[in-house]
Amino acid sequence: MLSRLLKAKIHRCVVTQAELHYEGSCAIDGVLLDLAGIREYEEIHMWNVTNGKRFTTYAIRGEENSGIISVNGGAALQADVGDLMIIATFGDFTEAEADVHKPRLVYANPDNTVNHTANCIPVQVA
Repeated sequence: MLSRLLKAKIHRCVVTQAELHYEGSCAIDGVLLDLAGIREYEEIHMWNVTNGKRFTTYAIRGEENSGIISVNGGAALQADVGDLMIIATFGDFTEAEADVHKPRLVYANPDNTVNHTANCIPVQVA
């Protein structure tokens, strides 16, 4: 049996462009993509922290060190420039893989540079 787990997350990046008439997808700074282990054309879940909207699209590589997070096509109606986003991917893992899996977590600064990385989320306290 497979378990679907968080594979990667880019936390609190900021939308820099919203291009309605682009073909579709989300362009993500190549440095963020590589650190998170997100592949170009991989399905991504995008959660808009600013307005609460959630949608799915796919990742395309943006220019390295540009800070670009460009929400394109119809997804551009779900986010405005300046919105805070969480971008996540999920993967299917066998029970043995799931037992040792650690997600790749990238935490962004407001300019979409890397603040820090981690492979676990701290325990939430009451």
